Amino acid sequence: MTEYKVVDPATNTLVARYPTASDATVEQAIAAAAAEFTRWRRRPIEERADAVLAVSRAFGQRREELAAIISREMGKPTREALAEVDLTAVIFAYYAEQGPGFAADQRLDIRGGDDVVVRSEPLGALLGVMPWNYPYYQVARFAAPNLVLGNTVILKPAPSCPESARAIEDMMRAAGLPAGAYVNLFATNRQVAALVADPRVQGVSLTGSERAGRAVGEVAGRHLKKYVLELGGSDPFLVLPDADLERAVAAAVEGRMSNAGQACTASKRFIVVDPLYDRFLADFTKAVQALTVGDPTEDEVRIGPLSSEEAARTVIAQVRDAAQQGATVVTGGVRPARGGAFVEPTILTGVTPGMRAYHEEIFGPVAVVHRAADTAAAIRLANDTPYGLGSVVFSRDTAAAKDVADALDVGMVSINGPSGTQEDLPFGGVKLSGVGRELGSYGMSEFVNRKVVRVRGQAR
Repeated sequence: MTEYKVVDPATNTLVARYPTASDATVEQAIAAAAAEFTRWRRRPIEERADAVLAVSRAFGQRREELAAIISREMGKPTREALAEVDLTAVIFAYYAEQGPGFAADQRLDIRGGDDVVVRSEPLGALLGVMPWNYPYYQVARFAAPNLVLGNTVILKPAPSCPESARAIEDMMRAAGLPAGAYVNLFATNRQVAALVADPRVQGVSLTGSERAGRAVGEVAGRHLKKYVLELGGSDPFLVLPDADLERAVAAAVEGRMSNAGQACTASKRFIVVDPLYDRFLADFTKAVQALTVGDPTEDEVRIGPLSSEEAARTVIAQVRDAAQQGATVVTGGVRPARGGAFVEPTILTGVTPGMRAYHEEIFGPVAVVHRAADTAAAIRLANDTPYGLGSVVFSRDTAAAKDVADALDVGMVSINGPSGTQEDLPFGGVKLSGVGRELGSYGMSEFVNRKVVRVRGQAR
């Protein structure tokens, strides 16, 4: 059963409940988005961009309030929550400023010399199914480009993040977007399936688990709908023989422990070549042990609670499974006595293929450190996963690092720095990490009709 409620994970205290949408409300949302599409698409793209730019400004004006909402909803430390709000504002502004250029007609030079243009036209009403780990950022990277393009959006937020979802919708209205252009909907899983199947909905974007992606993709495929799926990751972090160890350790801590490890692109498997393994493990352990765990509203806290008590229990179960089968818990691996959905930052070694921690994504502050005999062995281990989202390679030899990047079965590689995201950098993966790309110009290329207009006998 889908319940929309806020439970503060720092204390596991119920804050508020919100009613789930009725089937009649779902029908109203579809009808509003479909009807508004016929009007929204005809507005000049500059007007749509101006409205999206106003949304960006609203995020800037309300940044402290918005950050406090997600700290309460899913436990993000205030410093990271503010950074997410700021990035979200940047994404909305980016598409407001760059979107008209991305959507401009493209002329083709074809054989015969006819005048040919390819026009980027919107598809219609779209459904976005969003996760809880980045409640603003994930919405922005889906909604901003599509609103500028002329699509309308029905947004189904994570059940644990209803207050941030309502805040986004409020800012959309205040920015001048018509009610049907962006519709927030507290839908159930059953209703999501019906939304995807409805002929008035032209596409769906989901960021979430592999299980959710399979469910939505199956319905979308059956009804011949375009879909984008941004799913899980078990990203490798390769430390090669000539790596700058100090930089690598700093990047490892940032890349694994930000957002309490609850990021699909977080580095999760640290694969270190034999000559550097012992030093890396010792320095990494020391740095992880220095992280402050606690109330996410306190300035010095680096690790807040996980998003829920269930999430904390799942992570601990994965750690215990590994330990029971012979893995070593170097540090952490326990729940603090303070209460709430906390998990101590953890490092595991000796993880082997029979353990859950080897192939499963661990969505929490747990790092698995592997020893590799050489670079070739490190690459084989990095690719031994059903996922293929991001990765990190550390080496002073940039050319060699690029060769390793070419050998990795992933969508993104960061050399000599942690994985990250920004408004103009394409985001997406391969294998079970999903289908499609977001951000950059790619953010306006998924839900678009590339219409070819050819004037025969007339040269351009």
